[in-house]
Amino acid sequence: MTPLAWAAGGTGFTFLMTTLGAALVFFFKRGVSAWAQRIFLGFAAGVMVAASVWSLLIPAIEEAEAAGGPGWIPAAGGFALGVGFLLLLDQVLPHLHPGSRDPEGAHTDLKRTTLLVFAVTLHNIPEGMAVGLSFALAAQHGEEAVLYTSALALAIGIGIQNFPEGAAVALPLRQEGMSRTKAFLCGSLSGAVEPIFGVLTVLLAGSIQPFMPWMLSFAAGAMMYVVVEELIPEAHLGEHSNVGTLGVMAGFLIMMVLDVALG
Repeated sequence: MTPLAWAAGGTGFTFLMTTLGAALVFFFKRGVSAWAQRIFLGFAAGVMVAASVWSLLIPAIEEAEAAGGPGWIPAAGGFALGVGFLLLLDQVLPHLHPGSRDPEGAHTDLKRTTLLVFAVTLHNIPEGMAVGLSFALAAQHGEEAVLYTSALALAIGIGIQNFPEGAAVALPLRQEGMSRTKAFLCGSLSGAVEPIFGVLTVLLAGSIQPFMPWMLSFAAGAMMYVVVEELIPEAHLGEHSNVGTLGVMAGFLIMMVLDVALG
């Protein structure tokens, strides 16, 4: 299989998991409880933190050092650029987080339902980039199958946390008055940016191979911005926020085990 096919397959899996999560709208008359929502958000945050470290930052440092340069420069520089990129999107793209009254980003007259979809679509972008870059890195190292299994581990981890993420989009849309079918479609399509950005990243990585460490750490910075700005705060809203903390720990543990055991 070509790197492009691997990336398309990996991000296609994460998209499928988002779609399966969105399908829960057909089985629940009401949205998930606040307690379960905090666990889901915390779990997603834990997965993304572990993936940023083991699947992106550490490989970025190793790649830079193997090329004869200091590993911390592209790791720190790319990380900062990734944070800046998501910060810019956060300011420019109008969006509304589930449970919030007021939208963020540029002023718009778009419906609340559209803004809810934009909110999740925003942080699916770095996830697609991360999976695509992992497969691109494996391809650049030729026959090092361990890198492909590491990329697969990342795709599996992102896919697992995308399941509750898809539900977290579709169920609030249903509560806003949208039909089940339309809420499902919107929830599913919120994950469509992952295969798009995953494939685009692979295409781009082939032409700028020397900048691979920067791109890996860029994706890590973008993911960490999402975790700190959105997921962890939302996982600790209301009473009994310790369930959100436990969700973070569980997500981190599972992603760490996947990456270390397979990578």
